[in-house]
Amino acid sequence: MDERSRYVKLTKDQKPVEQDIQPGELNQPIHVPQLAVPKCMECGQPLPESYAPPADEPWMTGIFGCAEDRESCLTGLFCPCVLFGRNVESLNEDTPWTGPCICHAIFIEGGIALATATAILNGVIDPGTSFLIFEGLFFTWWMCGIYTGQVRQNLQKNYHLQNSPGDPCCVHCCLHWCALCQEHREMKGRLSESISSETTIVNPPPIQEMKSADVKETPESSSANNSDHTNLEMHAL
Repeated sequence: MDERSRYVKLTKDQKPVEQDIQPGELNQPIHVPQLAVPKCMECGQPLPESYAPPADEPWMTGIFGCAEDRESCLTGLFCPCVLFGRNVESLNEDTPWTGPCICHAIFIEGGIALATATAILNGVIDPGTSFLIFEGLFFTWWMCGIYTGQVRQNLQKNYHLQNSPGDPCCVHCCLHWCALCQEHREMKGRLSESISSETTIVNPPPIQEMKSADVKETPESSSANNSDHTNLEMHAL
């Protein structure tokens, strides 16, 4: 009995099988509506369809409105490091104000003092050395502007504020003292609004009055009851 082979013998005259798949059709992305949902940029959680990103809100005060708050204006003029430390502490409660204040005093106030001393002693110090000092201070100033601009950017991110009058880093590099005062006024106004909105009025409970039927026993009646219990005769068994 001949056993048939399980394999098919191919010949040269056999026509090739028609291919239904065209080149480039494989490994194509498939659109799934359930997966195409907006997600939060911070935590990655899916957002509802009705979600709309918050719009850029204007600042409560302008960049040149330093005179609107006299206290912050004087602090920013004479002690900008203290004002910067307070702004960082108000923005991030975990960071004490002393650390940013010291950094600001060393790099900005110290740099300004060094630049002033170099300008005064311009004839004493070598011109090449003076040029290197000014170049290093200029580079440090821009680096400090980037750092303080990051703080301003975090403030804008928390309150959804727009870039006014420009990029945060450029604002601090060109108008550093005015930017510090504006940020302090903004946080002060926002915090005062949030505190006033969260306050609630609680009415005290009504005063309870004693009724005429609830009259306490007089001392005479209580003493008579006690005497009835104490005047007991002892009998021998």
